[in-house]
Amino acid sequence: MAKATYKSSGVDLDVYEESMARLPRLLRRTHSPRVLPADGGFAGLFQLDFPGRLFARHYKEPVLVSGTDGVGTKLKVAQQAGTHHSVGIDLVAMCVNDVLCCGAEPLFFLDYVAMGKDDPQLLEAIVTGISDGCLESDMALVGGETAIMPDMYQPGDYDLAGFCVGVVEREKLLTGSTISPGDTILGVASSGLHSNGYSLVRKIVFEMAGREVNDFVDSCDATVGELLLRPTTIYARAVRSVLAHYKVKSVVHGIAHVTGGGLHDNLARILPAGIGGEIDRGSWPVPPVFTWLQQLGNVDADEMYRVFNMGVGLVLVVSTYYAESIQQQLANSGLASWPIGRAVEGNQEVVWA
Repeated sequence: MAKATYKSSGVDLDVYEESMARLPRLLRRTHSPRVLPADGGFAGLFQLDFPGRLFARHYKEPVLVSGTDGVGTKLKVAQQAGTHHSVGIDLVAMCVNDVLCCGAEPLFFLDYVAMGKDDPQLLEAIVTGISDGCLESDMALVGGETAIMPDMYQPGDYDLAGFCVGVVEREKLLTGSTISPGDTILGVASSGLHSNGYSLVRKIVFEMAGREVNDFVDSCDATVGELLLRPTTIYARAVRSVLAHYKVKSVVHGIAHVTGGGLHDNLARILPAGIGGEIDRGSWPVPPVFTWLQQLGNVDADEMYRVFNMGVGLVLVVSTYYAESIQQQLANSGLASWPIGRAVEGNQEVVWA
């Protein structure tokens, strides 16, 4: 009888070592002096403060802010298209954009990659995207975990999870508690679908319409794969620039990341008691990918706005006096934005005006 080995069960440790050898450079390129050396260790090390002038923060009451997320069934599109870099960026974006809603500075990131079979090139492509997303967020990739799980996943399949930690001074923590009637609701542009609603997207595009990833969509001037794998916008530098620009406290009152549940549900999450929100539908340009999907699947408008971001990936609720100035700050960071509504007296509900 043949001897059982780990390799015969589906896990090749020699290939795993090759995979791991490709990753250290992708981590190191994201490191600042606040990351302490821990080569070969079991955890990543990050120094909260640092004496050097560039990285000194001099915290008084630092609050750690943490978030975790994945990429969802957008991964199935990546696997179908054979394009894996962009979902690594998505993984970072979905986590870091949540942490930004508290006004935090992103500090470090960890990833979890589960695969059916070890594939060094595939893993390198994914982690390259994660590393790129961390660089764009000014955040260190300090470690992660790669799990090879035959039978749980088929060869070529994989799943991703991300974990982000940031920090904010307690007095600058954003909770939405200072939102008041008359505040302006600014919508900040998304890059498209981001990483939500892909179970519906895949049903419409591949099952109902029978499209392929390389089919060209004239109305969007892109292939199906390009449209569906466009990375989620990372708002870290733009938001931190806005928050650092204004020295007075009462400027940005709340931030909401528009993910599953759309603009309606995610804005409602930050409204304090006694406050509601009014949104002017039609006050921003809806990207053509959403119109294409709606027509392709004959989807009701209410369903579209409930599932997708519809072109608004982040919401800032701000003092109306500073709204135009904040828009200019966002434009300087390369992001379009629009006044899309206002805070009103209400019961933590968002309605269409």
